Amino acid sequence: MKSLKILLTLMALVSFGAVKSQNSEECLQNLSIFAEYAKVKNYTEAYEPWNKVRQECPTLNVAIYSYGERILKDRIQNASPDQVEAVKADLIKLFDEWLLNFPTKRNVKVVGDILSSKAQAMLDYKIANKMEAYKTFDQAFTSDAASFTNPKELYNYFKTFYDLYRAGDQGVTMEQLFTKYEEVSEKFEVEATNLAKKLDLIIKKQEAGEPLNSREVRSKRIYGINSNAIGTFLRNLDAIISKEATCVNLVPLYQRNFEENKTDPVWLKRAASRMDSKECSDDPFFVTLVESLHNLDPSADSAYYLGLLKDKSGDSDAALNYYEESIALETDPYRKAKILYKIAIKFKNAGRKSSARAYAQKALKFQPSMGRAYLMISNLYASSANSCGETQFNKRAVYWLAAQMAKKAGEVDASIKKLALKTANSYVGRAPSKTDIFTQGNQGATIKFDCWMNTSVKVPDL
Repeated sequence: MKSLKILLTLMALVSFGAVKSQNSEECLQNLSIFAEYAKVKNYTEAYEPWNKVRQECPTLNVAIYSYGERILKDRIQNASPDQVEAVKADLIKLFDEWLLNFPTKRNVKVVGDILSSKAQAMLDYKIANKMEAYKTFDQAFTSDAASFTNPKELYNYFKTFYDLYRAGDQGVTMEQLFTKYEEVSEKFEVEATNLAKKLDLIIKKQEAGEPLNSREVRSKRIYGINSNAIGTFLRNLDAIISKEATCVNLVPLYQRNFEENKTDPVWLKRAASRMDSKECSDDPFFVTLVESLHNLDPSADSAYYLGLLKDKSGDSDAALNYYEESIALETDPYRKAKILYKIAIKFKNAGRKSSARAYAQKALKFQPSMGRAYLMISNLYASSANSCGETQFNKRAVYWLAAQMAKKAGEVDASIKKLALKTANSYVGRAPSKTDIFTQGNQGATIKFDCWMNTSVKVPDL
């Protein structure tokens, strides 16, 4: 009797194994079928084999979810009115299954990426209200900010919070709004820096005269697209906060919360940064913030702000010492580049063109993809067209230099490419024409500028 039971158990296990093997083979076949359809965007034909794999072998391959998102979004667009809500609900269910079965990719956590995509779908298809969408975004950000990198989704994370603040009945305070802005904008900066590091490797190779391979050409294009997206959404983010972040709002808010946060260097840095960027640094409270920050945590940031205060008081030598201290204290090359660029802007605004260019060039040594530094140098050259050069022709030749720098800005930084090209074309239009060159008879000649620029430009060939 006992032997019979053992035999029956073995037969059952063999039968189960055969069924499981058969299911696996069928799943693999259906996986291949739906993937091929999905690759050519034939989502209608992909749906049935995809759904079978999803139901029978949910842990077989992450393509079930990455392609499944596209398949269901296509069905939402083409579903009849009586079916569309069910498909929307299924899309949200798919994200939950994705989290359960593939929370990592190549052993790296991707929870933030999946959750932020889920939250974006909630907004896109009006599946949930703003608070539910925001909570899902926030869960993505707080649980796994590292993989929450999509610029559009990062922007909408803040935008939904701002909408809740504007509603006035969701318990969102102005202080919470500013804190959220700082968190999200800092995340944008992290992503922008990560892209810049990758792009700079390619730019340095180009500047060394080495040809790019096909992979590098493709990567440069992708980095440019992503950089442009980050720049666009970050500008949109700044446009939103500018409505609330005025000196009238900022100063009393920070004064009210100063005692509670005066030992928190992160709060002090954010408050000082926000007041500086909104031109509130003339307020006496800015001095209080900066001194507290420097006493608590002497850093590149605090030294920069002390330099700013000295600049405003007219002590330019002391200001420059603090600026140099700020650069010396900063160890990260990309943060160093940002500080150098900010110093360059201060000198530009003060009319110290040579110093402004020098600091912009220093910034470019640390971040070759900083197009705005090239664009600033371009503007400095253009603003000197009437003061550099002895003849009218030579004075207008300055615009060739300005155009060259503007074009360079667009070449290294896709986020400002349109502005850079527009600027370059404008300057070319102000430079000597072909008729002027023919009349002067100086094509190919080199024109030297002995003013602050101390450089030269070659007259174009006809």
